[in-house]
Amino acid sequence: MSFRAKLLLIVLLTIFASVTVVAYGVTHYTQAAFEEMDAERTEALVAQFNKEFVQRGEEIARQVENITNAEVTLRMAIDLQRSNADQSLYVRDANGAAQDHGLDFVEFVNTDGTLISSAQYSARVGYKNDWLPSATNWNESTAFLRREELPTDVALSLSVVRTQPNVPKPFYIIGGRRLDKKFLESLVLPAGMRALIYSNLEPSFVPGALIVAKGEVEQPERFAPLIEQIQKQAHPLVRTFEWTRDPADAETFHAIPLAGRNNELLGVFLVGSSRKELVLLTDKIVKIAAAVGAGALFIGLLIALWISARITRPVEELAAAAREVAGGRWNTRIDVHGRDEIGQLAAAFNEMTQTLAAQKESLVQTERVAAWRELARRLAHELRNPLFPMQITIENLQKARKLDAKQFLEVFHESTATLKAELANLNTIVSRFSDFSKMPAPQFVRVNVNEAIRNAVRLFEPQFNEVGKPTITPELFLTDPLPEIDADPDLLHRAFQNLVLNSLDAMPAGGTLTLKTSEHEGCVRIDVADTGKGLTPEECSRLFTPYYTTRLQGTGLGLAIVQSVVSDHHGSISVTSHEGRGTAFRIELPQRQAGVTTAPREPAREPKSSAPSTMAAASD
Repeated sequence: MSFRAKLLLIVLLTIFASVTVVAYGVTHYTQAAFEEMDAERTEALVAQFNKEFVQRGEEIARQVENITNAEVTLRMAIDLQRSNADQSLYVRDANGAAQDHGLDFVEFVNTDGTLISSAQYSARVGYKNDWLPSATNWNESTAFLRREELPTDVALSLSVVRTQPNVPKPFYIIGGRRLDKKFLESLVLPAGMRALIYSNLEPSFVPGALIVAKGEVEQPERFAPLIEQIQKQAHPLVRTFEWTRDPADAETFHAIPLAGRNNELLGVFLVGSSRKELVLLTDKIVKIAAAVGAGALFIGLLIALWISARITRPVEELAAAAREVAGGRWNTRIDVHGRDEIGQLAAAFNEMTQTLAAQKESLVQTERVAAWRELARRLAHELRNPLFPMQITIENLQKARKLDAKQFLEVFHESTATLKAELANLNTIVSRFSDFSKMPAPQFVRVNVNEAIRNAVRLFEPQFNEVGKPTITPELFLTDPLPEIDADPDLLHRAFQNLVLNSLDAMPAGGTLTLKTSEHEGCVRIDVADTGKGLTPEECSRLFTPYYTTRLQGTGLGLAIVQSVVSDHHGSISVTSHEGRGTAFRIELPQRQAGVTTAPREPAREPKSSAPSTMAAASD
């Protein structure tokens, strides 16, 4: 980092840190004040809830006492004291009592806990309520929460139990009202707050058990972790919900467990407080701090620039010249001013660039000679293989002159056939090198990659099950449908041929050839894997180098041609290999070529009928 940059950075960081500390302090104080106010409002709302809870309980108690002291209830209680009383006469009495006194739930229970009449669930008549006889002094008890069984579901009830005082044996009257939306509507909520009740009447979280005063609760499943945590440990919790990406939509919920008569968890009261006011206020503070900071930074920047400009300009000129050299301008020179340390550095720089330019030219010539030598070595190696049998054949012809005409004719025909075959090999070798040097530019059309792969594999079917050789099993896993791509069908066909041929050569003992296609992030991916002997890391690193081969026979151009085709299609190719386990090639080709107008889709190249044509087309 330059001195100018360091100076600018120190000044800017100092100003930025100062503004940040002030803004953080104001924001932290504001947030603390908001949290304190939010806690006070929550406490007030909880106190209002408790007060309403008590008032509702007292009202329910009065109505239950009115039912208890009614003459019809007294007659029922007296009659049911008899051992032979007909309980069925009073099955529907609870319905009338509930309607007359505005209660949701009313039940009459006999001395032994047997249910005589139920306004909410008549099918339960005759069932025992063992919890009633086990307690005493019901007439002095207050309202409590209770899980109320209904024909189709369950409900949370605020209930009161009373006994008829004018009979010798206890006769129980249970009355209650739902703790539902009507209860929530009675609460006076401050702006930005809302109240919810969750009826904890099932073992697991039930979204429909969460109610609000008006409408439906949005995204009720988001409350599941909070409710489940309270179910495990019944104590108040606080949690903030981010409903959207906008922080102003967040809410902080205070969850207060609601217990029944035996301290079992029957519900949760949730008080939600919007954080919109806090977020808007915080944003305003941040914007003011940003404006002040920007002004201070601008002034500091001007001062720092003025101080550092006179010191760092010569060094920057030298750095700019060095970047030009790095970009390839080897003849870059800078003006030398003075004989101080900067001047000496500039002179040394000019001397260095002059030396680098001379060395670059020498290096280019050396690399060019090395490339020609490698090409000559490869050609000599490839040409020597057919030339040696040709030489032997000619020597045999010379010796055959001493034979009689018939024997000479046999040797002549055999020798000319050998010469023709080896000349064909020479022609193939020269053609391969010529083809690689004249790789045509791709002519893009819409191509079906799956079809191209099937055609390329079909060419090698005779070799997969060739008599006398180990079997090679092709396995194709082609995604269908697969998007068409912009490609040259002939070049693509040639690349696939070379990959398949390379895999066949890697499995002399037989194995499995796997080809896969898939779509991946706007590209079509082709995987070609074999179960051959595999490659070393060093061989993998040189695999796409022209004229490099791991076999005794071959030009080393096959995979170089594949890489050239993939590169011309603006794609990528990679190889992974493990010795003894096989090799896998992965090609990724873009679906569309930028700035290229493609012709309509053409059918993929059809394979020729004979296997030798395949061998001629693919370069190893």
